[in-house]
Formats: sequence, C-alpha cells, structure tokens
Amino acid sequence: MAKTLIRGARVFDGHGLTGPRDVTIDGRVIAAEAGEPDEVVEADGLTLLPGLIDAHLHLKGPETLGKLVSYGVTTGLDMASWPASLVQSLREQPGVSDIRSAGLPVIGRGGRHAQFGMPEGAYAGTPEQAGEMVRSRIADGSDYLKLVLEAPGEGGPDQAAAAALVMAAREAGLLTIAHAASAGAYDLAIAIGVDIVTHVPFGEALRPDQVEALAAAGQVVVPTLTMAESISKLRGTRLEDALETVGALHDAGVPILAGTDANAQPGVPPVEYGSSLHRELELLTRAGLTNAEALNAATAGPAQYFKLADRGVVEAGRRADLLLIAGDPLTDLSATRSITRVWVAGVSK
Repeated sequence: MAKTLIRGARVFDGHGLTGPRDVTIDGRVIAAEAGEPDEVVEADGLTLLPGLIDAHLHLKGPETLGKLVSYGVTTGLDMASWPASLVQSLREQPGVSDIRSAGLPVIGRGGRHAQFGMPEGAYAGTPEQAGEMVRSRIADGSDYLKLVLEAPGEGGPDQAAAAALVMAAREAGLLTIAHAASAGAYDLAIAIGVDIVTHVPFGEALRPDQVEALAAAGQVVVPTLTMAESISKLRGTRLEDALETVGALHDAGVPILAGTDANAQPGVPPVEYGSSLHRELELLTRAGLTNAEALNAATAGPAQYFKLADRGVVEAGRRADLLLIAGDPLTDLSATRSITRVWVAGVSK
C-alpha cells in the first residue's frame, strides 16, 4: 500500500495548531511511523485539518459525494433518503465522501414532510408498532433513527408514538435524531429524550427553560444555520433569532455540531453541497463559538456524538480523512476554503 508523507504541516489538534510536524498516510489510515514514503507533500506554511463532517444533509446521487469532497467534506451524515437501494449504492465509494444515513425518516400524516411523497412506511404508527418500525429501518441499513417532529396539532407523530420509537431505537442500539424547526417541536424532542436535535426554530428563539432542559439532559443540537439563513432570505424570518438560540445553547454547555441541511429537493430552500459547511462555520462563530470550537463542531464533535470512532482527529490509527489548507483558520476562518489537497481514507483528491 502506498505511503504519503505530509511534511512540516501545522496540525489542528482540537484546541490550537501544533508546530510544524510530519504526518504519514499508510493506505487508508494515519501511520504511527513514517517509514519510506512513496510520495512527499511539502506542507511548510500549510495547515492540516481532519476531514470535515457535515452533520446534516440530504443525499441526491453520486454527484453529491464528489461535490462534498471537493470542499473538504469527507463524511456526510444524511438525514433522510430513500429507497434503501439508493443509500446502499452510495456507500464506500473510493475517493468521495463517506456517508451514514437515517434512510427513511418517521413522519406524521399531517405534517409538512407528508408533501414530499414518502412511502407508507414513513408514517408513524401506534406505540405498539414502534419496535417493528425500528427493525425495518435496521433491515434497510439505517445508521440512526430520524423523527420529524412538529408542534402539537401540526401533524407530526404524537408524543406516545414518538416516545415509543425513541425507546425501541435505544434498545436496538440506534441513536435518535429529531427534526425540530419550532419551539413546540423542541418541547416534544426534549420530552421524549432524543439524542440529537437538528435545526433550531426558524423565526423564533428558544425559551431559556428549553435551553436549560437540553443542557440538563445532555442533548446535542445541530442548528443548520445555513438553512436558517436561506429561509430568512426567502421568507423574511430573522436570522438573528437562530443566532441568539445557538449562542444561548453554547453558553449553557449544549454540544453544537455543524450541519447544513444541504439538499436538492424541489420546493425546499436551497443550500449548496460542500460550500455551505464553510458558511456554517462562519455563522457558528457569529453565534458565539470560537474558531476552534467551530472547527471542532465539524470534526471531532460529530465523530464523537455520531459514534464514528475512526475519524475526526489527526492521530495514528485513525482513518486518513485529511484536509490541507493554506492559512491559519484560528485567526481567519475563511482559510478553510483555501484547499490545497484532500484525502479520503488515504485516497488523494
């Protein structure tokens, strides 16, 4: 297997940049020792980051993965795609972004997502049917369970059914992710104890008691500020409400992950694949995160909370998902856009 020596790069270690050091790629992983390399990449003055992880997107096809990796996004966490054959066809493709997927989400019959033409299996049933629904997702290859929650009376799954799904998923070892785009949906996400909540309310801020409850329960939030920004431009909602919510969550110690809601769905506010994650980092810093915290939200953070133990940091034995950039992203976050080279499981792009 080919070895590549990246010589003299400053490395983002989760807190700051190291002094110049060497990093060796041996096949698919980062090696502990250099040995004799087949290629040397001179990286003096450059910065080496873990490959970026978008913690909320929607797959479209093979072109999606190529576009993601061109912007240094080496892992994409898909939050709803079907049929299962589409997801399986996009897994473990060499040289493009690696994916995990919720597969078919769980929705209510009267909610907005019912307009997207999902198959019958997407609709929440009774609490007694929760175990069967979770087993079906696992059989289809879903990596986690995604529930689309709505405020009471707005057509989403009812609390009893949603709570039963969370319990069944947890018993089966699956993480649970809740779409919640309103304060009312957040109340439900908190009540049923999902692991991760994606989005923040669009056009309103979370209440202080909700922020406190999320922090106390150890729940994680993927705010998708790029989607909030897109909605604000189309519908006139206040992006400042979303930024205020993220700032309050951050101050309360709620873990924040970087996700964009990148999609190509007709009728949905547009968010571009790949480039939007760099914008998400910028918006996170506007909300109060430091540059280092924003970078963690797109690297070690999602790797930790989505249980991807093989990536997210530049360490020996980890998957060689790496991003080489010009500049110092801790002083100028736009440096993440100055991409020199990307590796996905050791494959150079």
